[in-house]
Amino acid sequence: MATDIKLAKAPASYDGPGFSATSFDKIIGLARANSLWPLPFATSCCGIEFMATLASDWDLGRFGSERNSFSPRQADMLLVAGTIAKKMAPVVKQVYLQMAEPRWVVAIGACASSGGIFDTYSVLQGIDRIIPVDVYVPGCPPRPEQIIEGVMQIQELAKNESLRRRNTEEYQHLLNSYNIQ
Repeated sequence: MATDIKLAKAPASYDGPGFSATSFDKIIGLARANSLWPLPFATSCCGIEFMATLASDWDLGRFGSERNSFSPRQADMLLVAGTIAKKMAPVVKQVYLQMAEPRWVVAIGACASSGGIFDTYSVLQGIDRIIPVDVYVPGCPPRPEQIIEGVMQIQELAKNESLRRRNTEEYQHLLNSYNIQ
């Protein structure tokens, strides 16, 4: 039985005997995309599905996200899974602010994306009201395959992002719209 092994595609380069020259942005993007360290902020049933994503059946480690970090200073991908109460909103924002740049955010499930079925006074109607979100994973709860697809979309963002994008005026305006300096 033949096994297909897929390797990360090397960036376009000029190759010679014993060397390869390419863009610094491309090499950094490739390294970032294949070494994302997730910080799970899981509060309910979506958290259980995220735990299943880490199990051997789906194995999120195949995508370079083997090491879950429970310290915001050692993570670059925040995975918010489940219902976020308004009392928890400052905590989610503080965790986001403690993460080093570049940082990416995934809203997992209907509750993190839009409040889900809980249209009440106590539930935050989407985490994008307090922090910028890069990828939304729909579902109630989403299947592990959907969560993996969301992580793969973050990988594409990380791979193709310019090293200077986060210094742009547009990015600063986005952060200012969330009262993040």
